[in-house]
Amino acid sequence: MNRSSGFTLIELVVVITILGILAAFAIPRFVSLEGEARTAATQGLAGSVRSASALAHGMWLAQSSPLTVDMEGNTITMTNGYPDADDADDTLADFTGYTYAVAGATGTWTKTGATTPANCIVSYTEPAAPGNAPAIVVDVTGC
Repeated sequence: MNRSSGFTLIELVVVITILGILAAFAIPRFVSLEGEARTAATQGLAGSVRSASALAHGMWLAQSSPLTVDMEGNTITMTNGYPDADDADDTLADFTGYTYAVAGATGTWTKTGATTPANCIVSYTEPAAPGNAPAIVVDVTGC
């Protein structure tokens, strides 16, 4: 008796159909993860900016309110006890994947590769008066 082994045509068609159905549902989920990753990275950067500005403020207080403080070899100019917008990026060790631009008293980190880059940002506005904290705003609607 001659025995052959392998899959029948019907078994192969069923497996291909099942794989096609799984792919139809799985691919959109993986595409969605890319945007979620950009959103999480942007929110993480905002937390880093908050921490860095608080650390610079603590150093400013500990050193009796100087005009500048030194952080990781960078001289940070202070405005009302917090980093000014020109130096806010220098308080971070690394912000790879973002571009930083300053307009007046506001600095903005924009996520590279975002769906709508203008809406995937972290903005830092230096305090307008002593005793105020900087405004750190996150927009992830375009990530």
